[in-house]
Amino acid sequence: MSERPTGYTWAVRGALGVLLLALPFYLDRFWLQAGLFAMAAAIGAIGLNMLTGSTGQLSLGHAFFLAVGAYGYCVLAGDGGGKGELIGFGLPPWLAMLLAVLIAGAAGGLFSPIAGRLRGAYLGIATLALIFVGQHVLFNAHDLTGGYNGRDVPPLSLFGFAFDDTEVIVAAVPFQSAEKLWYAGLVLLTLSALFARGVLRGRPGRAMNAIRDHRIAAGVMGVPVARYRAGAFVLSSMYAGLAGVLLALAFQRTVPEYFGFILSLEYLAMIVIGGLGSVAGAVLGAALVSLLPQVLSRYGDALPLVSAPGTGGVSPGEMARYLYGATVVAVVLFLPGGLVQLAARRIPGKRVSLKKALKEKALKKEAPEKEVQP
Repeated sequence: MSERPTGYTWAVRGALGVLLLALPFYLDRFWLQAGLFAMAAAIGAIGLNMLTGSTGQLSLGHAFFLAVGAYGYCVLAGDGGGKGELIGFGLPPWLAMLLAVLIAGAAGGLFSPIAGRLRGAYLGIATLALIFVGQHVLFNAHDLTGGYNGRDVPPLSLFGFAFDDTEVIVAAVPFQSAEKLWYAGLVLLTLSALFARGVLRGRPGRAMNAIRDHRIAAGVMGVPVARYRAGAFVLSSMYAGLAGVLLALAFQRTVPEYFGFILSLEYLAMIVIGGLGSVAGAVLGAALVSLLPQVLSRYGDALPLVSAPGTGGVSPGEMARYLYGATVVAVVLFLPGGLVQLAARRIPGKRVSLKKALKEKALKKEAPEKEVQP
């Protein structure tokens, strides 16, 4: 059983919440858009962490479900029907967002029987096939996706309020699409994190951890392994779909090249760096991996070894991959619990609970093994 947050923890959370709410009044569009990318990445990383970190199912096809969410929203909310135009159903954007998330979950549900039969590297290779299929469809289904050029993303609107570039003056600060989407992203990320936390701390979370630690023993104890593994895959796909929608809204244009194998590897790096099986760890890892290329791109001129793309040196994107690749190795070797473990050590009253959690985890791993012995 987890301990209740201390007063210090609530104070930190409150200060962080106030800071996030105030940032649109002080940051320029570049940093607001970078923050939106981080929020979208955090939502997708939370979903992948429930699948890989909590249930133990390796997925290399997470980018496929992000693409389903992003393009599903564009097709459902976009206008179409004219000769030579892209297909669009013209649905209300809020409804298109909801349906895009459900379609991503349905895609995960169609793949879940395969996921229920495979484990480890075999499941990873099977999910990798989704990337190849998805890339082929995105580049060739021109009427739906726009092909190599992609397609524009319709702005989100809710109850008559449009999250577009129409200026709204708030406290003498002009709010455009980035500022408006910032608060929408915060709401979506908060709801996603709270829901995932409730799942992982409840009975489903304990069953998922049991499947991850010892699948056969979990089945002997009465856990419906196939159903929970399928459910975790569907839930992870829905999180990826929601992340894809938010990512498309932040980009304002979908491009097929973005939803490739590299993106799936980045999401795996997020959950490993942040901490497997932890919602807070997924958010920390997503912030690091998504913001690092933005920081290097912004301040590349002042940093050694970093140069503009096409000049023959190391580009900001390449340098970012080198850095978080090295971070993954360092975390695996020296900090298996991820950045969330390091953060817990810095919070008063958390160090004891961290040791207790690690001890309980070790006991859970040993207990099922003893039960299956004759």
